[in-house]
Amino acid sequence: MKFSLHDNFLEMEQISQQTMVKDIVLKDYRTADVFKKYGINYCCGGQVSLEEACSQKELELSAIEQELEQASRSIVISNRLKFDNWRVDFLTDYIINVHHAFIKETFPSLQAALVSFVDNHRKKHPELVVLLPFFEELADVVTKQMQYEEEVVFPYIKQIESMLRRKEVYGGLFVKTLRKPLNAIVSSEQEDITSLIEKIRACTNQYVFPADACTNHQVIFHKLQELDNDLTQHKHLENNILFPKAIAIENELLQG
Repeated sequence: MKFSLHDNFLEMEQISQQTMVKDIVLKDYRTADVFKKYGINYCCGGQVSLEEACSQKELELSAIEQELEQASRSIVISNRLKFDNWRVDFLTDYIINVHHAFIKETFPSLQAALVSFVDNHRKKHPELVVLLPFFEELADVVTKQMQYEEEVVFPYIKQIESMLRRKEVYGGLFVKTLRKPLNAIVSSEQEDITSLIEKIRACTNQYVFPADACTNHQVIFHKLQELDNDLTQHKHLENNILFPKAIAIENELLQG
């Protein structure tokens, strides 16, 4: 992800009041959430103009245009950021407030959308019936892992980092007493998550939807890929940067 003033926006000047709702969503899948919020059908019933949709729901057109623009804003983090130079306490806060927050918001809504879609398309797309249990298992594994990290692992990492920085005399004893199996955490949960993501990728043909996919089908695949991308970055920060740093801190305290 990169922060930029020149990221892609949904160019509202190219969307007239007569632009079809379905076409807006096909241009940028993230706008689907705006229409869903106001009960506007953007899939099979989406052949209605933006102006007419707002009129039917008694919504102010300009306000909806602003929400569509906000929803389509891309915020990406520069690959020049040196995550490995960040202090671990800041890195844990970043993971919680960016990646954990995204996952907590995404899983429930995406799961509900996926359940509804699979129920209505079992005959047309039977391959998606297999997808649902993999997604639900992934949600369960990741949610439990995040809770354990926030309640146990991250507070411990912050404590040992603080002890090392302050050169606490009893830092080594603290580690011996309360040490967390960070290596085991990395290997076990990463194997589970990687396996489930690979199964989801296989079920969705690497998130490439079929030619006859409806708008809602396309939106779901885009959101699954967005989740995949976020989890990949999330786990990279934890497994390749945060946990190795924490293990190095433990070792330094034990040797002190």
